[in-house]
Amino acid sequence: MCGGGPIWLVGMMGAGKSSVGRVLAARLSRAFVDTDVEVERVAGCSVAEIFASEGEPAFRQRERAAVAACAASEAVVALGGGAVAEPEIAQIVGAAGTSVYLRARPETLLDRVGDAEARPLLAGLDGAGRLARVSELLSAREPAYCGARERVDTDDRSVDEVAAEVVSRLRLERAGMS
Repeated sequence: MCGGGPIWLVGMMGAGKSSVGRVLAARLSRAFVDTDVEVERVAGCSVAEIFASEGEPAFRQRERAAVAACAASEAVVALGGGAVAEPEIAQIVGAAGTSVYLRARPETLLDRVGDAEARPLLAGLDGAGRLARVSELLSAREPAYCGARERVDTDDRSVDEVAAEVVSRLRLERAGMS
């Protein structure tokens, strides 16, 4: 399909990484891993609780371990929104598999995230504050996201439509390698 290794889905919270990842994994007969869920499983608490009790650096350390554990797999892996902005994680992602940036406008991201209280970087902000924070995060992280091999827009598209485009792009990439 796209060479060996994992298929890494990168992008902001609300871009559709987990939803698209599940459908993509099923279509490709691969396992699916959401690194945030994996961090929560290992820690025995939520990402929000890790941020509150241990801070962001501790969360990022746990996240790096989850990503490293996926590097030798053939899984479809949904990365946390800030993962590839971390140099060590970007290096792991760049060294193994294929990365796909799921792109969306800030307004779309906020609409999908909902009230955002479970999102540590948005919790406690009003609507305008959340939009400003998402826009700021997207601007800061976009250079890292654009390091992905493929880019797929998710605005105004269903999960199935996005997954179909990712499959198509990966097949074209593989054909170009042959």
